[in-house]
Amino acid sequence: MAIAFELAVNFGSNETAARAAHDLVIYSGHLAAGRRRIGLHKPLLNHNRRTDNVPYLEMSVIPVGVGWGVALDDGHEPVRLTAAELTELGRGLYQLLARFTGYQAAQVGWDPEWRVDPAELRQEWTDELATGTLPGLVLAEDVLSEMRGSGFVLFAPGFYWIPYAGEHSSTLTRDDGTS
Repeated sequence: MAIAFELAVNFGSNETAARAAHDLVIYSGHLAAGRRRIGLHKPLLNHNRRTDNVPYLEMSVIPVGVGWGVALDDGHEPVRLTAAELTELGRGLYQLLARFTGYQAAQVGWDPEWRVDPAELRQEWTDELATGTLPGLVLAEDVLSEMRGSGFVLFAPGFYWIPYAGEHSSTLTRDDGTS
């Protein structure tokens, strides 16, 4: 099973915004992670369905070599990062996200795709939305606005988030002794 550290973005039906973000990622270069510079794979654009069966366009931005068993990484040297390095890489992905427009929800982390489905957030995560315990979740101003608690603050014009708390040592990080 693959585990990817990535930026997942739900563009709803806004293909124009998704294509613009896709192009921005392609020309963005490398991101810092400690003393390393990490490249990004060409973003993946996929047609998905929310838990309420509404279709949406999802983009995944995956750093090269950082995940575990990620098919895109075949032929690339694996890169094992500390929690601090992953946090810096995550912040770089959020800086990239701040330049996107037209999306509904986004999140950086290990396999964050489930967190960009507004229907699932509404059904399963209302308490966490109200208490602000989904750090790094970014929502468009008009998405789930009635469910957002005081933990949400301005991320970029038209978008609010629960500020990113960074990554922690785990079996997926180099500082856990599993490199």
